[in-house]
Amino acid sequence: MFLCQHAVPLWNHKIMTTDPVFKKLTDRLLEFRDARDWRQFHSLKNLMLSLNLEAAELLELAQWRDDAQTDAAIEDTAFKARLGEECADVLLYLLLISERAGIDLAREADAKITRNGEKYPVEKSRGNSRKYTDL
Repeated sequence: MFLCQHAVPLWNHKIMTTDPVFKKLTDRLLEFRDARDWRQFHSLKNLMLSLNLEAAELLELAQWRDDAQTDAAIEDTAFKARLGEECADVLLYLLLISERAGIDLAREADAKITRNGEKYPVEKSRGNSRKYTDL
């Protein structure tokens, strides 16, 4: 059985992750999605757009606040709950994008930290925010 224009079998989920927590979350998320027949709406483009919309909702929590106000807001239970919800939304869309594209998000994140370490060596980057090309 195939679903919509993408001709991807419902049973052919390929969750590619080296991280057991990401795998468990992705399995649960796909179960949730598939029970509602929402995969048909989850093109890669739509998932990428949705991720950015959720990231904007996360950013909205800091709108009109300076750094100190934003940091202090963590002590507010309602703010912290909303922050957690928005962070979760961003993570869930990242998991869906990773599953859709066959990307091992945990492996890619680990590799990115390694690459950033090469671009930003401690002796050149400690204590400043310049881009690696300006170090």
